[in-house]
Amino acid sequence: MPRPVHFEIHAADFERVKAFYSALFGWRFTKLPQPGIEFIVTGADGPGIDGALIPRIGPNPDPQEPTPVVGYICTHEVDDVDATVAKALSLGGVQALPKMAIPGVGWLAYMKDTESNIFGLMQPDTAAA
Repeated sequence: MPRPVHFEIHAADFERVKAFYSALFGWRFTKLPQPGIEFIVTGADGPGIDGALIPRIGPNPDPQEPTPVVGYICTHEVDDVDATVAKALSLGGVQALPKMAIPGVGWLAYMKDTESNIFGLMQPDTAAA
């Protein structure tokens, strides 16, 4: 069965979004030979995928606008969804959807990064209801 192997983050301001994800998740960024593209390393071990930082074509969406329909949302497992939401907000992120229970799975919240890209935060908790 095919599994995701790569993701992309589109950004107008590479330095701002790199600072956001480096501080929030500890991600590392490496310039690639292709101009204007950087490789994203999300972790050293365990399940997960790495990605790329790509220049956005056109302006960033307004972070205060309603959450747009998107094709995919990457959701990141975290130990504490409330603490991670608070940290993302302190780093310039915006909450797209508040924390909600996914019964028997955990707690989910959607955020927007500094470039208005949506991502999910999931705290596993089989008792969530």
